[in-house]
Amino acid sequence: MEVLLDYFTIDGEFGGNQDWFTNIVMHIGGCGAATACDSCIYFAKHMGMEPLYPYDINHLNKKDYKSFSQIMKPYIHPRVNGVKKLEWYIDGLEKYLGDISGQIGVCSRIQMEGFSGKHSYEEAETAIRSQIDGKLPVPYLMLNHKMSKKFKDFIWHWFLVVGYDDASEGMHIIAATYGEKVRLPLKELWDTGYDEKGGMILYSLLYE
Repeated sequence: MEVLLDYFTIDGEFGGNQDWFTNIVMHIGGCGAATACDSCIYFAKHMGMEPLYPYDINHLNKKDYKSFSQIMKPYIHPRVNGVKKLEWYIDGLEKYLGDISGQIGVCSRIQMEGFSGKHSYEEAETAIRSQIDGKLPVPYLMLNHKMSKKFKDFIWHWFLVVGYDDASEGMHIIAATYGEKVRLPLKELWDTGYDEKGGMILYSLLYE
């Protein structure tokens, strides 16, 4: 059975889309910033954190999304080899959250923990299940992969996991990327075949 977050659409597309970016640097390497933007929109829309998104959360559109990506760019900016470390994403989004709360470095209610790709597949499945069941999206970073043809759109790429589906061969994750809903076999995806791993970001929320 598919378990899916109450995700959002923008002008008929499933979440944000890096291909909308007109800035050449962001168009090529802005997937980390896009994943952070999509996370902020989700939290603003469904977790009562409207200040995370500086535009009208009830009228999402491509124009505002592109403007938001430029706001996020200095915090999670594309580099020569991309945003290839989990801590770069965490540090950047923490700074953004701190700035909009008026307190540099304060994470607001959102906490983040890196989950290395060196964990086992079973641990990754458990983590994703726990996050999605808890109504939390999961930023996922994949670097190189031995099955590069099958996963060509996900090589050296950040995307957001917004659901899962249990199958006989193992969990399939539901990803939001490039404005589409994509189903991926987690066991194959997690086993990259490379020593340099990506991983995931695990969100948690503080309640007053």
